[in-house]
Amino acid sequence: MFWSAAAELLWFIVGLIMLLAELALPGLVIIFFGIGAWITALAIWLGLVTSFSAQLVTFLVSSVASLILFRKQGMRYFGGRISGKLAPDQSLDDIRGEKAVVVNAIKPKSLDGKVEFNGTVWAAESDVAIAAGVVVEVVERTNLTLKVRPLL
Repeated sequence: MFWSAAAELLWFIVGLIMLLAELALPGLVIIFFGIGAWITALAIWLGLVTSFSAQLVTFLVSSVASLILFRKQGMRYFGGRISGKLAPDQSLDDIRGEKAVVVNAIKPKSLDGKVEFNGTVWAAESDVAIAAGVVVEVVERTNLTLKVRPLL
């Protein structure tokens, strides 16, 4: 009887630790193992599971089942939104003609220019001077530098 009460508490604490760990680790996976630990604690409390091997099987089955059934829905709610994300059929190499906003003024033959494109700040260069805040068009990408021109 003592082992049962200790096992319930142990599985509950393990589940709580996993749920809290999900706050620090990305991916929305560990939370489902925490739920599996809580289901195991509940099964022990109800007297459905007594042996340690049955506890492990209950934990694994409930964790994997909750992961498979609910992760996609959870990602929809907790995954966040990314503005300006590239479409699945679009490559970063195919960004000619895309719009960006100048963050740091761009001067010809200077490396100080910066633009924001898809939520990321990129080094930028141009053949003409462009002030900060101006919307520009991407002409080409060379490594981590975008060549841009002002919109007409």
